[in-house]
Amino acid sequence: AALRFPYLWRDASFLLKVLRYGARLELYRLRGDVRTVVDRFVQQARRVPDKPFVLYGDAAHTYRDVELRSNRLAQVFLQRLRLRRGDCVALLMSNEPDFLCAWFGLAKLGCPVAFLNTNIRAKSLLHCFRCCGASTLIVGPDLLDSLQGILPSLLEDSIQVWAMAERTDLPQVSTLLDNIHAVSDRPVPEALRKTTSIKAPTLYIFTSGTTGLPKAAVITHLQSLKAAAGFWAFGATEDDVIYTPLPLYHSAASLIGIGGTIELGATCVLKKKFSASHFWNDCRKHDVTIFQYIGELCRYLCNQPKTELDKVHQVRMGVGNGLRQDVWREFLSRFGNIKMCEVYGSTEGNLCFMNHIGKIGVVGRSNFFYRLLFKYDLVKYDMVKDEPVRDQHGFCQRVKTGETGLLLSKVSFFSPFFGYAGSKKLTERKLMRNVLAKGDAYFNTGDLMAEDHDGFICFRDRVGDTYRWKGENVATTEVMETLGLVDFIQEVNVYGVEVPGHEGRAGMAAVIVRPDMAFDGKKLFEHAVGDLPAYARPLFIRLQEIMEMTSTFKQQKFQLVQSGFNPSTVCDPLYVLDYQQESYIPLTEGIYKSIAAGERKL
Repeated sequence: AALRFPYLWRDASFLLKVLRYGARLELYRLRGDVRTVVDRFVQQARRVPDKPFVLYGDAAHTYRDVELRSNRLAQVFLQRLRLRRGDCVALLMSNEPDFLCAWFGLAKLGCPVAFLNTNIRAKSLLHCFRCCGASTLIVGPDLLDSLQGILPSLLEDSIQVWAMAERTDLPQVSTLLDNIHAVSDRPVPEALRKTTSIKAPTLYIFTSGTTGLPKAAVITHLQSLKAAAGFWAFGATEDDVIYTPLPLYHSAASLIGIGGTIELGATCVLKKKFSASHFWNDCRKHDVTIFQYIGELCRYLCNQPKTELDKVHQVRMGVGNGLRQDVWREFLSRFGNIKMCEVYGSTEGNLCFMNHIGKIGVVGRSNFFYRLLFKYDLVKYDMVKDEPVRDQHGFCQRVKTGETGLLLSKVSFFSPFFGYAGSKKLTERKLMRNVLAKGDAYFNTGDLMAEDHDGFICFRDRVGDTYRWKGENVATTEVMETLGLVDFIQEVNVYGVEVPGHEGRAGMAAVIVRPDMAFDGKKLFEHAVGDLPAYARPLFIRLQEIMEMTSTFKQQKFQLVQSGFNPSTVCDPLYVLDYQQESYIPLTEGIYKSIAAGERKL
C-alpha cells in the first residue's frame, strides 16, 4: 500500500486531525456555546500564566501580563469610552504587544474589531470606517501623524478617536494609557463576550483592492477558530517558538500566527517590521522553530549575503503562502532542511488547501475524502474573453486532471461565504451562480490552478496576471521563475503591456540588478531564447532601483502596466528584445516610434 499510495498514512492522520477539530466546532454550533480564540487565551493564561506569550524587542510578555493588561484596557473601554457589546471599533496600530491587548480587551467586551492597514491614507481610511460601521478609532502612538488630514472628517462623522498613549499634541484626540492605572485588572463580566453563534462576526480584515478601495472581509468565530488550528494541524506543539514578522492587520499574522500561538499555548516572537538582515540573528537569539512568511519574503532572505551561519539555527518549519518553486529550492539548499508548509486560501474565502507533505512547488493536497468534505471544482477558463467557458446549457465545464482551470469553491452550510461588510454588491460579485447545476453558488477565487494525478494542487496564475500574446497564454509566474535564475537579476516582476496595432499584450519585465553586478543584455537574451517559448519572452525590460510591493509582499503590477514602455514618459532605463543583435538593446525614442507606427516586427 505504501508503494501504491505513498502518502496514505500522512494523509489519513492529517485528515483525522481536520475531522477532529471540525467536530469540535460543530459541537460549539449545536450546543450554542462557542469557545472563541479569546476564551482559549483566557484558558491558557490560567494554565501557563508565567510562560512568555509574546517576545517583542528585548521584552518578554507572559500570558498573565497580556491577560491583565487586556483586562485593564477592557475596563477603560467600558468606563471611559462607554463601549457596549456589538459596537465595532477600528484599530490602526503597528505590530506591538498593545495591538494584542487592545484586540483582546475589545473582544472581552463583545466588540467586533476592524484591523486597519497602516499604509492606507485619507480617502481609503474614511471608506474603511463607513463600510464596517465603526464609531470608535484606536490609534497607535507612531501613527497619529497619518490622521492629520482626516481628523476633521472623522469628528464630523461622530467618530471618537483615542490614542494608545499617555499624552498627545492633538487636542481632538483622547488618550488611553493615562487611564489604565486608575482601573482594576479584574476581568470584565464573562457574559459580555459570551456568544451562542459561531457565525457571529468578530473581526473585519481589509483585503487590498488592487485598483479599487479596500474591501472589509467579515471574519466570524468559525473562520478565526479554523485559522487558529493551522500550526497544530501541521504538527506544531506548545514547545515551539513562532516568528511573526508580518503585519497583524492581515489574516496570516493575526488569525494563523497569533490565533495559532494561543491554540497551542506556545510563544510568539513579534516583529514591528520584517527585516531580512535581522531575520536569522533573531531566530538564533530566540531559538525560533517555526516562522511565518508570505510572498517574496523568502526571496529577500535568499538575496542576503551568504554567511557560514546560514544553517546554524533551530528553525524546522515555515508556514505561509506564495513561495515560488525556484526560491523554495534555493531556500532549502542554503538554509537547510526546513519543512515549508504552504497554506492556500484568501482571507474571505471559504476553502483552504494545506500542503502538509511539504512537496516543493505545491500549494495544497487533496484526495477523495477531502473532496467529500470540501466541494471545489476547477473549470475551463477563456483567457481572451477573461471569463469561464460555458456550454450550450450555460453551465461551466470541469477540466481534465492535470489541466489548468479556474478554482471555484461551493458555498454550502459547511463552507459558508460571509462576504464583505457594507457591500452586498461586492459580496455578490465574488459569487458565481448556476455553475454546474441550476441554483448552485460558488465562491470565485480568481486563481488558476491545476491538480495532478496524485492530488497535489499547483498554483498557476491569478486571473488577470495571465496575459495573451501571439494567440498564446503567458503565465507571469512561469516567466518570473525562469528570469529569476539569471545571475545578475535580484528581483523580477513580469506583466503584459498593450502595443498599438497588436492583439493581446506584449511581455515586459521590471528588473532589479544585483548591487555588485551589471545588466547584461546578451546574457539575458540567451536565457530568454534558451528557456522560454517565443511568445513568452519579454519584449521589453525596465530596470528599477526598488520594486513596488503591496503590504503583503506581493508585487504591484497595476502601476507598471499603466506606465507602459514609452521612453519619453518612463524615467527608468528601458531595453527591447532584438533578434538581429541577439541581445536586449536600449529602447530609444526612434525604436519606440517605429514600434508605435507598426514598422518594427515584434
